[in-house]
Amino acid sequence: MPHQPQRGRTGRTLGARTARGAALAGGLALLTLATACGGDEDDGSTDDGRARTPAVSAPSAGVVAPAKVEVIAALTGCKVKIRTDADELREGVCHTTGGDYLITTFPAEKYKLTWLDSAAIYGGRYLVGPQWAISAKPKMLEFLRTKVGGVVRDLDAERTAGAGPGTP
Repeated sequence: MPHQPQRGRTGRTLGARTARGAALAGGLALLTLATACGGDEDDGSTDDGRARTPAVSAPSAGVVAPAKVEVIAALTGCKVKIRTDADELREGVCHTTGGDYLITTFPAEKYKLTWLDSAAIYGGRYLVGPQWAISAKPKMLEFLRTKVGGVVRDLDAERTAGAGPGTP
């Protein structure tokens, strides 16, 4: 007796469903790459040829890193040492030749906003993304932003301007 192809609930063969699913996944991957790699006519220099400092709030990377200490550390080129592993946050320390920095991730955005409210007392600049923040020297923040995206938040300037850390 010849072998009959296995069919799913809809009557279609499982091979056709698998192929269609693979095509859909491939299409979504290409769409993500196409939108992340959009070109920009601005070369980042001023009329007299000097490099222009990017706006503090403009993300540099096309895609922003996910909220996982180890993933962010790998994207920045460091082997992280976890310092705090709590329900509200995880912190990892990176020691590199370019400088040291602290990566903090949060299970929900509300915890990051609370953390930024607390950090506003001390001021400083932080690289901030969805459910994560990086503490480092300002020059290091600009370098890290090219690796993981996010925005640089100047809590001193926000406090002076009267804007709370929860505002973009």
